[in-house]
Amino acid sequence: MKYSGVISRYREYLPLPGDAEPITLLEGNTPLIEADNLRRALGAPCKIFLKFEGANPTGSFKDRGMTVAMTKAVLDRAEAVICASTGNTSASAAAYAAKAGLNAFVVLPKGKIAVGKMAQALIYGAKVIEIDGNFDDALRIVREIGEKTKVVIVNSINPFRIEGQKTASFEIIETLGGAPTHHSLPVGNAGNITAYWKGYVEWGAKHGTSLPKMLGFQAAGAAPIVRGKVVKHPETVATAIRIGNPASWKQADQALEESDGQIGIVTDKQILFAQRLIASTEGIFCEPASASSVAGLKKLVAKGCFTQKDTVVCTLTGNGLKDPDTASRDIKPPLRAKPVLNDVLKLMNVK
Repeated sequence: MKYSGVISRYREYLPLPGDAEPITLLEGNTPLIEADNLRRALGAPCKIFLKFEGANPTGSFKDRGMTVAMTKAVLDRAEAVICASTGNTSASAAAYAAKAGLNAFVVLPKGKIAVGKMAQALIYGAKVIEIDGNFDDALRIVREIGEKTKVVIVNSINPFRIEGQKTASFEIIETLGGAPTHHSLPVGNAGNITAYWKGYVEWGAKHGTSLPKMLGFQAAGAAPIVRGKVVKHPETVATAIRIGNPASWKQADQALEESDGQIGIVTDKQILFAQRLIASTEGIFCEPASASSVAGLKKLVAKGCFTQKDTVVCTLTGNGLKDPDTASRDIKPPLRAKPVLNDVLKLMNVK
């Protein structure tokens, strides 16, 4: 049967009218890849699967929530939408607004957005406004605009975003034949860990499937949930999780508590190492924030937290092509040779 996007696929689980016409770019249906090479590299006894959300239309998991939020905005006869963003939300909002024929406004922290994400927001036709501040400042302004105007906010404070993002849990359960024992995620604004847990709980209530332990990981320079206090000036190479005051903080705490899960910290060095390890072992190029799920898993494996009976899913939230500059740091440059066969063969060092 022809695939038609997450709303058509999971309409019965979404709070939309049955006759609502989806605003869709055919998001979802992303690959769940068994990572045997990565498992061996980590020395892990458990099975490891990578949910590669970078395969979504704009290259991140945000598309799942945006299709539902934008469909709802159209139903409500909105003329414009707005979001604060560290990059991925802006790209997704701009693309889906273009599809819906709505005006899109994006508020970004100046100088803190990966070039690939900025390019997406601009090429899709959004009006991009940079502010001298961080993401939390941007979200504060967007909230105020939402209160004073009829412009619809499509950040994850919009509950329809969470509704769409939960569909990734459904896909995982359908592919594995049940829920994993553990699910590892990057945590920035905390909407994703909130959404995945919501999906697992709803599916479990209807189908009697088990529930995983949720594992969340924040960057060391932007770890408010771990530290239990707002980080006023968050800093990390993983721009997508450079957030000091998560909008879904309470919901993330609830997901961790209800699932008997845990949240931890990973350093930028550990994140970049994991990004390269994923690429070199499994052939998947994810953005730095995505790799924090595997960086955190690596730490837990070293502590002996898993057995052969366990199955761990790591969400890779975005495509590495969104932030190629960061990926290029500290990587050896290409070898150089004259346009002569023997010179190239010498560098290849093969027989």
